[in-house]
Amino acid sequence: MSAPLVILVVLMLGVIFVNGWTDAPNAIATAISTRVIRPATAVRMAVFFNFLGAFAMTLVNSKVAATISNIVKFHPEENNLALVALAAAMFSIVLWATVAWYFGIPTSESHALIAGVTGGAIALGGFSSVNPHEWSKVLIGLGISTILGFASGYATTKLIEILFYRMRRNKANKIFGIGQIFGAASMSFMHGAQDGQKFMGIFLLSIYLYNSNMVSHSADGTFSIPMWLIILCSAVMGLGTSVGGYRIIKAVGMDMVKLEKYQGFAADTAASLSLLLSSLAGVPVSTTHTKTAAIMGVGASRRLSAVNWSVVKDMVLAWILTFPGCGLIAWFMAKIFLKVF
Repeated sequence: MSAPLVILVVLMLGVIFVNGWTDAPNAIATAISTRVIRPATAVRMAVFFNFLGAFAMTLVNSKVAATISNIVKFHPEENNLALVALAAAMFSIVLWATVAWYFGIPTSESHALIAGVTGGAIALGGFSSVNPHEWSKVLIGLGISTILGFASGYATTKLIEILFYRMRRNKANKIFGIGQIFGAASMSFMHGAQDGQKFMGIFLLSIYLYNSNMVSHSADGTFSIPMWLIILCSAVMGLGTSVGGYRIIKAVGMDMVKLEKYQGFAADTAASLSLLLSSLAGVPVSTTHTKTAAIMGVGASRRLSAVNWSVVKDMVLAWILTFPGCGLIAWFMAKIFLKVF
């Protein structure tokens, strides 16, 4: 096994770990903020359902993995150099995510992965290395996650308020407290389903670049994801989630909008359904982006002033900066890696 591939695999496992560490906590943020579930218990639940989501969804539908693995393209004679460029991209993603975690900013690891891989590919082969057709799905996903997340969060909250208008508050809190536990579990499941496949796609691309005979293809020409890779990515993501990520939980679940139990349930339900539809359609979307958009929709259903727009502004700024910021870091690091290796 070549040195670039070994370095790439180690860094890629690091990226998957960091994703579970900094991104997965978004799934359980609302359940913790409304005190439905203790943080330690929520983290253990997230570990299990992240693993289950990455494992189960890949067996059922691996379209997201196929999209990500084809987002950049390399010429056959560039395979070894491509491994170096991808290793630089993984290093940049870990750096970007760790800095964002330190400041408590819930950036999208999905966007960082896409930006990093694209920046590394451009450093090696120029803009011709980018597959515009697959990249368009990323931009579509960005719009879908914002609109669908916000609208479904708003609509779900309004529907609950209409249906349970006459119910006593104590009884409603008990019902939606239980509902939030299921909502947090479903969000964790969908986080694993979406983000797990993204990493599997890049993992398979790396193995293919090293030795194309090591990767089998499906009937439609896409990579067939082996069982060992599903288990490996799911386990490493679960391990990262077990570390915690309480700064992110505070920013998403507590600082942005003060939620009641039924509103937390509405946010989790809306975001989970949005992620499920995107996964089945093969559109890579950001779980962080979708969840925060749903929370904003829930807050806006009460009144616009219920949303802490200064926190939202910081999050949106981080999302906007992720593509050019992480992409440029990856491009710069790829240039250095290509000289060193």
